[in-house]
Amino acid sequence: MTTEAIIPVAAEPEPSSRKGFPDPYSIAAPEGAEDWEQLYPYYNRFLPSRRDKDSRRTWFRNGMHFPEPMPPFDIVTSDSAFMSTGVMNSRVFALPPALGLDVRVLNGYMYMSANSVEDPEEMARRAEEFAIRAGHYYQNWPELYAKWETKVREQIAALEAVEIPALGEFEPVDRVLNGRGVTSSNDLLVAYQRILASVDAAWNLHAELLNMGYAAYLNFLTLCKKHFPEISDQTVAKMVSGVEVLLFRPDDELKKLAARAIELGVADILRADAPAEQTFERLGMTGAGRTWLAEYTKSAEPWFHFSYGNGFYHHHRSWSDNPTFPMRMIGEYAERLREGEDLSRPLEKVSAERDETIERYRALITDPDDQRAFDDALGLSRVVFPYVENHNFFIEHWYMTVFWNKMRELGSLLARFGFFPAVDDLFFLRRSEIADAIADLQMAWCGGGEPLGPDHWPPIVAERRRIHEALRRWTPPPALGPAPKGIVEPMMIMLWGITDEQVEKWLAAQEHGDGAKVLSGFAGSPGVAEGPARVVLSPDELDSLQEGEILVAPITSTSWTPVFARIKGAVSDIGGIMCHASIVSREYGLPAVVGTGTATTSITTGQRIRVDGNNGTVTILQDTPA
Repeated sequence: MTTEAIIPVAAEPEPSSRKGFPDPYSIAAPEGAEDWEQLYPYYNRFLPSRRDKDSRRTWFRNGMHFPEPMPPFDIVTSDSAFMSTGVMNSRVFALPPALGLDVRVLNGYMYMSANSVEDPEEMARRAEEFAIRAGHYYQNWPELYAKWETKVREQIAALEAVEIPALGEFEPVDRVLNGRGVTSSNDLLVAYQRILASVDAAWNLHAELLNMGYAAYLNFLTLCKKHFPEISDQTVAKMVSGVEVLLFRPDDELKKLAARAIELGVADILRADAPAEQTFERLGMTGAGRTWLAEYTKSAEPWFHFSYGNGFYHHHRSWSDNPTFPMRMIGEYAERLREGEDLSRPLEKVSAERDETIERYRALITDPDDQRAFDDALGLSRVVFPYVENHNFFIEHWYMTVFWNKMRELGSLLARFGFFPAVDDLFFLRRSEIADAIADLQMAWCGGGEPLGPDHWPPIVAERRRIHEALRRWTPPPALGPAPKGIVEPMMIMLWGITDEQVEKWLAAQEHGDGAKVLSGFAGSPGVAEGPARVVLSPDELDSLQEGEILVAPITSTSWTPVFARIKGAVSDIGGIMCHASIVSREYGLPAVVGTGTATTSITTGQRIRVDGNNGTVTILQDTPA
């Protein structure tokens, strides 16, 4: 297919008759967090000197990736992610209408504003570059994807190999006798620089193929809408469903381990309600148990480097860090297998429905050229679709698990020298402040003196922890500034679900309140289900989810996939047709409505609700919990 076909077209400006969202400069700090700006560098904040510029722009809250206020160091993930997305759009592939995203923090929460190209001549000039660059990627996608996976694995291995020097009493004698000259003090500085360079490189790789994947799918969606104006987004999504992606692999490993536990006769040990450490100890007492543990270890590397959250926060630990959840799910799966339940996803059913849908709509296109264009666009979407999810495991989960733990090694060193009492206190320093702390430690260790950090950092960290906790109690608005003129950035539409229609819904809720009994969102996955709601605001609450309930969450993580076997449907505040909740629900045949904006604040656990994934509505059937 031609690359011209996959260039998103900028919408005609349509000024809204509404006033818009709150001005970012008019919003006060939450009580108890008046000094919150000290947590973040200047380039992440709304600077007073820029009020005239920034107040005229629309800023959308990125609650999908950053649902919580950011600890000071953790904002490194935001910096690297947005830089990488931006450079691929603006500099690498020259996406004609969309550049990157500017980012600001308000009361600890992340907001983004799209930079777009509006001049038709400039758009045409960029289109020529885009045709060459993107065309090469689309024409060679399988080979480039294989190369991409190799690059990511090498990046992970290189990060794991970074050594944080011990800084003992003396420099290791072998280095002295070998005449190395360069000391552990320098090694410490280099290690920190390599960690920062690595995370930046990893996020460059994250974005290398991602926007091209979304652009290809957006082109197919646009083509379908052109031929079939009434077609729903989830019907289009069904045409690329039934494809194996890595986000299901960790859950498949749990099911495999459950079956193996039954074969080896150790399933009863796994079903015991005991801490994971005790279960591992009991398994190690028998030959069968040790065999099972060896297989568990094989599955865990790398598939259990799977964050309980989304990987963007240091406290989102992974299954490999804390095996409580996977061990509990293995035991649950073993029990269900012994009862004769089929745990496999309905892949054949999903594939059959996909093929039937494709043929039904394709048959309605009579012009041979249009039919070929449909086939080309669909074929490209199905080729690129696995990457749209696979990158998530490699970067957000596997790489970021290694990244946070490597930073903890650095935190352990600074804690040993008294800079702060707990290892994770490190994450309440900004990246530049960690560099200062390293310089402080270098000078003290090299000269045999005492670092000043132990006198300087503990009270600052304690105060920042207090402020951060106050920020958690604030409810951020979905957007800031005037209503936008038109949204064209592929990721904002496909992933975050930010469309002109969604903006109008937010504005209406702002003017008239959001207490309606019927909530509207995106039809993420078809079907209708009724049941009691379970509002889950964090991964720590997943264990409360009961069989037959409907999951209601701000956003779901890929590591929540195992609980989709328990639920009847899913609802999220945030997300578009290609978010994780939509994709997982479609593959499990569950109805899902995403991007509601207010589900977690409008619905209470225990209330009976109806999820209609055919038209994107959630109906609250009772005012109070049962």
